[in-house]
Amino acid sequence: MASTEVEVITSERRRRHWSRAEKERIVAAALQPGATILGVARAFGVHSSQVFRWRQQLCGEKAAVPGFAAVTIAADPHPATACMQGFIEVEIGTETKIRISGTADVATVTAEIAALRAGSG
Repeated sequence: MASTEVEVITSERRRRHWSRAEKERIVAAALQPGATILGVARAFGVHSSQVFRWRQQLCGEKAAVPGFAAVTIAADPHPATACMQGFIEVEIGTETKIRISGTADVATVTAEIAALRAGSG
């Protein structure tokens, strides 16, 4: 049986009031590696949009805006091993897909693609 948590509000306030310390604790939990906003919101009994808003207020706009990281593409220093660790992915339509890892000769790949085409038609 699932456990259910019930909160009884006895004051006349219609909204809960969260202190700055409570907000900081909830936002800190949301910033932990592997944490999700939805999971943290459920754990603390708040709506996920509230956690987003508090994070924006406490951390500033930059924390809420995703960014890009610089990427450098370099040549493989071991070209012989790169050929042995190849990876081919072919999609035909939206539901037919084949993945080939390792080494595969041209005849095998051609035969597999021909079989996929025949089966998807």
